[in-house]
Amino acid sequence: MKHSSHKKDHQNEHKHHKDPNHEEHKHSGGHAEHHAHMAQDFLKRFWISIALTIPILIFSHMIQELLGLGTALQFTGDTYISFVLSSIVFFYGGWPFLKGLYDELKEPQPGMMTLIGVAITAAYVYSTLVVFGVEGQVFFWELATLVDIMLIGHYIEMKSVMSASRALEELAKLMPSEAHVVQEDGSTKDVPLEELQKEYKVLVKPGEKIPADGVVVNGKSSVNESLMTGESKPVSKKQGDEVIGGSINGEGSLTVEVNRTGEDSFLSQVIDLVRQAQESKSRTQDLANRAAFWLTIIALGAGALTFFAWTFFTTENFVFALERTVTVMVIACPHALGLAVPLVVAVSTSLAAQNGFLIRNRTAFEEARNLGAIIFDKTGTLTHGEFGVTDVLTFNGFDDKEQLLSLAGSLEQNSEHPIARGIVKATDGLMKVEEFNSITGKGIEGRVDGKQIKVVSPGYLREHNIDHPTEQYEQLSGQGKTVVFVIIDDHLQGAIALGDNIREDSREAIQSLHNMGIQCIMLTGDNQQTAAYVANELGLDDFFAEVLPEEKAAKIKEVQQRGLKVAMTGDGVNDAPALAQADVGIAIGAGSDVAVETGDIILTQSNPKDVASLIALAKATYKKMVQNLWWATGYNAFAIPLAAGVLYTYGIILSPALGAVLMSLSTVIVAINARFLKIER
Repeated sequence: MKHSSHKKDHQNEHKHHKDPNHEEHKHSGGHAEHHAHMAQDFLKRFWISIALTIPILIFSHMIQELLGLGTALQFTGDTYISFVLSSIVFFYGGWPFLKGLYDELKEPQPGMMTLIGVAITAAYVYSTLVVFGVEGQVFFWELATLVDIMLIGHYIEMKSVMSASRALEELAKLMPSEAHVVQEDGSTKDVPLEELQKEYKVLVKPGEKIPADGVVVNGKSSVNESLMTGESKPVSKKQGDEVIGGSINGEGSLTVEVNRTGEDSFLSQVIDLVRQAQESKSRTQDLANRAAFWLTIIALGAGALTFFAWTFFTTENFVFALERTVTVMVIACPHALGLAVPLVVAVSTSLAAQNGFLIRNRTAFEEARNLGAIIFDKTGTLTHGEFGVTDVLTFNGFDDKEQLLSLAGSLEQNSEHPIARGIVKATDGLMKVEEFNSITGKGIEGRVDGKQIKVVSPGYLREHNIDHPTEQYEQLSGQGKTVVFVIIDDHLQGAIALGDNIREDSREAIQSLHNMGIQCIMLTGDNQQTAAYVANELGLDDFFAEVLPEEKAAKIKEVQQRGLKVAMTGDGVNDAPALAQADVGIAIGAGSDVAVETGDIILTQSNPKDVASLIALAKATYKKMVQNLWWATGYNAFAIPLAAGVLYTYGIILSPALGAVLMSLSTVIVAINARFLKIER
């Protein structure tokens, strides 16, 4: 199965990582440092080249004529000075492109650098020959300005890539550098984070970052986990609760027993998943790479055809033919194309991580835009996954529902049964219980607030021939709910229904998905009655009930056979076969559970609304990619013929420098457009 193997690969990769604060920062910073170095190199070359370009422009006879200066600035040897300055610009400023030309031809994989390298080489070699005796016209100024524009364009590209990669650096910086380890005598000792081991107890003071994943063994506080899970509200933590390394402690001190460090930590998993997503190739990226290759072939072919046509079929001179050829190759450069998709991928991945979506499989993420159906696991996804009070009924003139719940909850506080825990959780202000007694198999009884209270099953009522409103009971039972009855001083006064409460977020999620034209289907092991009630409440299109875990994958296949692209949304552990069978597997899990999830996409919050947001992001991402591909290549349709000189007889012509400006403008537009990507909620 695709997911299990992916998970093994993922775990194997982790063996190469150590401390998240040091190693992860080093790995996540590796690409960023490389891009930063390249950006600084391009900027340095640009400033030196631009300084040399100014005198080149001044000494250019063509520029002098355009400005109406005549021969006022001309002197013997001025072309030799231009040659020397242009040589520095060509070899120093143009070095990244010349090296790129060599590397691409060595592959062989001609692309953007091939075009730039050929264009500036043709311009330099021809102008040099003219300086040393060949008849013609130099265009050193076109060469210099072309190199300048290419350098600043590449600098902008590097800066854009750096800003998109910065999310990994920020994640790596979340961990503190030291931890307060509690010694046997109760004192604390500050140790570097990489020395932390499992079962160490660490003290986390108010306002400090939690140094590792663990369990609270002492203290009570609220913890801000927003940077980890996307949950903006601080989460209350007490003894026995899990905490995530990198989250920020609130007002109280906590003693935490470490249970995950380094490669096993939640933050380490997140950083690795984000990096995998950013580096993974997508189908759209492959399309862009193929487009860039063919555009290069077309450009070189168009350049050769232009040179041949102007040289042999017109009266124009060789210099003009060469200038048209250079301009064609510059204008057709797939510079922006190489940036169009990767920038959107990087921005969407970072945006997803900030909102609690972790993309492990880019291809599946892109496939999410074509989904026709989403299958939800019921328990823990559409519902809370635990017993809770859904209805409180009162009978026989007793109409105080709060008092009924309080009396029942107070009695149930002595029981560990799931029903008892559900009632206690819904009760405010528990009272003292006296004379507590268990009624074997039928319920419990005791004295609360001076009253004799019994909380019993329907079987107890039948056994003692106690009348009860059967219509209301059957209605609640038909919804798959468990109903218990409350007897006060030997009088039946009410009933409490419990069930797996439907999340309010589920209703909004289903509505949003329906608005996108996506069918919503539920998968559950519960009986038909319970499933039908939940499906009806949420307005689901279909449901499968009484499904065993090993049967879930078959149900996914059944929906796929309807001709629909299917996503499966579940807890990622017991739903692994179904997640693997689905076209897109979406694992829902909260907090540190993310480390054991399996799926193409992981939602760190247990919020079904995020499924709709995720699909909206997938659609928006693809839309941005298509927009960028059009921006990167669309202008070639009219620019290449214009550069070749098809409108020359009408006085419309593009110079190499103007061609470079248009090409660089396309790059800037693509970079800016990618930054406008956002999640439509």
